[in-house]
Amino acid sequence: MDLGLVLILLLMGMAGGFSAGLLGIGGGMVLVPFITMIFSARGFPPGVIVHMAIATSLATILFTSLSSVRAHHRHGAVRWRIVALLAPGILLGSWVGPWIAKQMPAGVLALCFALFISFSATQMLFKKQSEGSRQLPGTAGMFGAGAVIGLLAGLVGAGGGFVSIPFMNWCSVKIHNAVATSAALGFPIALAGTLSNIYFGWDVAGLPEYSLGFIYLPALLVIATASMSMAPLGARTAHRLPVPTLRKVFAVILYCLAAYMFWKAAH
Repeated sequence: MDLGLVLILLLMGMAGGFSAGLLGIGGGMVLVPFITMIFSARGFPPGVIVHMAIATSLATILFTSLSSVRAHHRHGAVRWRIVALLAPGILLGSWVGPWIAKQMPAGVLALCFALFISFSATQMLFKKQSEGSRQLPGTAGMFGAGAVIGLLAGLVGAGGGFVSIPFMNWCSVKIHNAVATSAALGFPIALAGTLSNIYFGWDVAGLPEYSLGFIYLPALLVIATASMSMAPLGARTAHRLPVPTLRKVFAVILYCLAAYMFWKAAH
């Protein structure tokens, strides 16, 4: 890779890592559209560009989540019992998500991603986060919730925070605990999703050199290095500052990225 591309990927990784630590979202909402742009500019086969962008983004969360959750754990904010109850369903859903994505044409997958981040941005921009009066469901209910979170995350290459945080908040988990716990959930999401993307992309013809299944290893290496350095800063910021203004700014950025993915879906 040339130096200019490395610098761009480093900046992307820093932005994704900071947002992962700050909002517990895994960084995929930011990374996928930008990785799609880069892969398109480098002339990767159009039929696999979005699949590879999602897979590469999901793989970076393996590293980002570990870096982020350490910072949250030092603040005592991670609800590990919730992680244990959601993780089995998440592992199943995150494995199935990439398989479903593989069956979709690239344009349809881009459209699904654009709709997903548009919904997420709208939720972030307009919905006030307030603890509900409900309790977490039982073991079966948590397994089902985890499966849905993992399925959506594996499908669009995100850390699942846009589903898991509202779910936990709805079940009376305080917002800072929900963000921290979502960061911890990013690891099982990324682990199962990454292995799935390697397995289901292994026999796909025409993938670029240095690909491992649908994962493009050079981009993964650079982005993961940068994101790991910024995730702890985002996590510390989440515990020091109120985040409503930052959430609004981030929502506007997501709308812009969604517009690009809608355009990509139409071409």
